[in-house]
Amino acid sequence: MQTKPFRIGTRGSPLALAQAYEARDRLMAAHNLPEEIFEIVVLTTKGDRITDRSLAEIGGKGLFTAELEQQLVAGDLDLAVHSSKDMPTVLPEGLYLSAYLPREDIRDAVVGRTAPKLIDLPHGATVGSSSLRRQALIRRMRPDINVITFRGLVDTRLRKLQEGQVDATLLALAGLKRLGKVEVITDILDPDSFPPAPAQGAICIESRIGDTRVDELLAPINDAPTFDTVSCERAFLAALDGSCRTPIGGYAVCEGDQIRFSGLILTPDGRHHHAITIDGNRRDAAALGTRAGQDVRARAGSSFFEDWS
Repeated sequence: MQTKPFRIGTRGSPLALAQAYEARDRLMAAHNLPEEIFEIVVLTTKGDRITDRSLAEIGGKGLFTAELEQQLVAGDLDLAVHSSKDMPTVLPEGLYLSAYLPREDIRDAVVGRTAPKLIDLPHGATVGSSSLRRQALIRRMRPDINVITFRGLVDTRLRKLQEGQVDATLLALAGLKRLGKVEVITDILDPDSFPPAPAQGAICIESRIGDTRVDELLAPINDAPTFDTVSCERAFLAALDGSCRTPIGGYAVCEGDQIRFSGLILTPDGRHHHAITIDGNRRDAAALGTRAGQDVRARAGSSFFEDWS
């Protein structure tokens, strides 16, 4: 019998809270448990506190997870809810990604002020994005566009857009759906030509290895197709030593027992890229992603990666 609440860690942004509440609600429904069995614990991360510089400048993806992971390791949290695309490929010792919720839409959305589509923006228009992947893909599509770093909460970016600081910005469609803000979208980008970040649209849950009580709690809400596709995508990222300093896109799709992965690496200016599409059995999802990453790395050569630093 559970005598004290399960402590669920999360960042405090509206999107992070929406994701934590979704995880809690799914756990309540799966186990027929009351809300008071769960406590949402809000922590502020370094990534939340520093918003005037790119993630690459201040340390990369772990900036959104370190404080939560410290409390997990210490036993002060039972589990933590994250946006999967924010997760480093190497986790602290003793922690793992134990469950994924059913994945939302993987695509990127355009929010345009002077034109609805990127292709229709005026010559020399300014687009704001904090993602090096999005920046590189925009430059590949429209070399004339001025791309600037654009960080902050979704509402902050939308306000900056309306103030005229940029002509357009790009946001994850999944986040806009979870926040109930789909009405701001002016275009949705095709993942074949504008691939998302690996793990985009997926909510993951991180917990302690060997914590059977939490493992049993999470097992009923783990979505197998999401687990397999994201495992494949994260393996691709890991094989390329992916971080916020590297423009990398990729996504996997499950069809029955099969999985197909498409991946892409670019130089920051978008001028050079290497792509791959590979398929195989879902049980080999992670190995497939690793093989795809190793293939791309070999074809690109070390000089390609040196250009990123």
